[in-house]
Amino acid sequence: MNVSKAVLITGCSSGIGRATAERLASVGWKVYATARDPEAIASLERNGCGLLTLDVTDEDSMRSAVDEVERREGAVGVLVNNAGYSQSGAIEAVPMEKVRRQFETNVFGLARMCQLVLPGMRRQGYGRIVNLSSMGGKLTFPGGGYYHASKHAVEAISDALRFEVEGFGVKVSILEPGLIRTGFAETAVGSIDGSDGEEPYAGFEEAVARATAENYERGPFSRLSGGPESVAEAIERAISARNPRSRYVVTPSAHLFLGIRRLLPDRVWDTVLRSSYPQPGR
Repeated sequence: MNVSKAVLITGCSSGIGRATAERLASVGWKVYATARDPEAIASLERNGCGLLTLDVTDEDSMRSAVDEVERREGAVGVLVNNAGYSQSGAIEAVPMEKVRRQFETNVFGLARMCQLVLPGMRRQGYGRIVNLSSMGGKLTFPGGGYYHASKHAVEAISDALRFEVEGFGVKVSILEPGLIRTGFAETAVGSIDGSDGEEPYAGFEEAVARATAENYERGPFSRLSGGPESVAEAIERAISARNPRSRYVVTPSAHLFLGIRRLLPDRVWDTVLRSSYPQPGR
């Protein structure tokens, strides 16, 4: 039977998703770029991408996108689970509806997309799944607990899935980017509600916002960041390799922080964090 290698990418309206769609289309992959608002990705059609509406928090939308690719191509050959965002704030202070929204997008949507494409991949005996995690899937910065929890979940799901589907000809890889120059920092900072002077985490959350902006935009660690193109290049390597790696660490900042975290005991790591984040309390 003919094997489809059509690529379906979630979250293409900006940043890594857009860069990946552009790069893969430019080197000959059949790409279906998706976003909740198709107008946001209209320009990708000029790059040769097919455009589909896809909201990873909506079951009908996910089913419709996968069904359409299967109708045109026979199967989704490559799934790039890129859609995601950062919900910042102290664990106690973030409303639970925002926590649920974070996991609906970053975890449950990703898992459901895998479930939807896998029958077609198994039928044709070929598939590639690339899940966008983060260096934050292996370490945790204060004020980002829920985002990090979602990426820890992506790591666990991907590790289990890799073992479960390899025998069907499906390979699973995780991308672990560090600091990337996209709108990520602005979204993370904007997700903090802001607190009045009475709230016990007000000063802490302000410091989280400052540290996030500093690290991504102008501080010393910003020199270790990368553009979304660096992640797109790693994704291309992952889906092109006969035997892709289980993990691709991207950007110097990810290599640095993951290396430091592996070496430091928890108490020493916490001491290091206090140099950038004030610890809430009396």
